[in-house]
Amino acid sequence: MNINKLVSGYERGEIMKVVQRTDRGKVRNHNEDHVGIFTNLQGHLLAVVADGMGGHLAGDVASKMTIKLIEDLWDNNAPNKEVPDQMEIWFQQAIQEINGKIYTYANENPECKGMGTTLVAAFCTNKFVSIAHIGDSRCYILNEHGFRQLTDDHSLVNELVKSGQISKEDAEHHPRKNVLLRALGTEPTVTIDTITVDFDKGDYLILCTDGLSNKVSDKEIAEILSKDENLENKADQLIQMANDNGGEDNITLAIIHNSECEKAGDNSCSLANE
Repeated sequence: MNINKLVSGYERGEIMKVVQRTDRGKVRNHNEDHVGIFTNLQGHLLAVVADGMGGHLAGDVASKMTIKLIEDLWDNNAPNKEVPDQMEIWFQQAIQEINGKIYTYANENPECKGMGTTLVAAFCTNKFVSIAHIGDSRCYILNEHGFRQLTDDHSLVNELVKSGQISKEDAEHHPRKNVLLRALGTEPTVTIDTITVDFDKGDYLILCTDGLSNKVSDKEIAEILSKDENLENKADQLIQMANDNGGEDNITLAIIHNSECEKAGDNSCSLANE
């Protein structure tokens, strides 16, 4: 699925450019990832990526439900002010509500028993980004200070790395690499991590599932984002690189660029140029 958007509507007339992609990969028979990019009446942008898990397509159900539920909550009761604390509180409350609905649905439908999903979501303004996540889908930022991961994987392997039991290099090929310690919908309540960082003109944000991060290195992602090309080409190159490196998993991403363009009417901000 190839979707791009030009997001405007901020009071100051700034522009954000966004693109989203999801790809089945080269091995899986179906795609259990979902991605969404939404704006509300205030022109605020929400990007969400979810990687479902569970047998008999239940992972697809969990991730699809998550995207739809967070979109509904975003439309109906998202904060109307650009205040980081309010946004992080909203994330905590909204995702906890979504978790309960997925957990209940899984227990009421035997074919979905045990289903769950990762979630990484970003509320983006031209001043800051508030991020919420659970699982091992990631959010990275590229800015004047370099490229860095903003989320911390809720995985067994990451805990082994943090405790010094294995190295980062060992983690890349660990047999239990895909074991999650937290996921949405698998327990009645869930712990959600949130963080807020500055988001300045020219900065890039990328949300992705492990189908990308397991196959494309941080250095390679940063190099592609830094290219003097449009967002569509950058997204396509990242998907292609993950597939070229094996493509064993579904691959999903959303890229947000806090554009250098100053006004919504600036022709250089048109989709044809991005």
